[in-house]
Amino acid sequence: MTDTFDREKVIDCMFDPTTSSILAELEDGEKSCSFLSKQSSIPESEVLERLSYLIEHEFIIKKTNGKILLSANSEKLSSIVESGDNFDETISGLEKMDSYLN
Repeated sequence: MTDTFDREKVIDCMFDPTTSSILAELEDGEKSCSFLSKQSSIPESEVLERLSYLIEHEFIIKKTNGKILLSANSEKLSSIVESGDNFDETISGLEKMDSYLN
């Protein structure tokens, strides 16, 4: 089964300032949704809403075992930034990231 997703929407999710700070927390490994909520100063429901598209397409793995645990699929997330259908899409993604960082 091939997962089809909107690359631009994934990039928008990844480089949103709040979402990118949540993703940065996940770089170190699995975290509880409540921890991410406290770190980003938003409710757990908003953490899940912001990550919903990434969860749906398995860029973020969501487990429920009494509490909600989230982890990043680093290889899949990296592949979005590293590969594109063409060079222009990659440059566009980097420009978008730069605009969020500045």
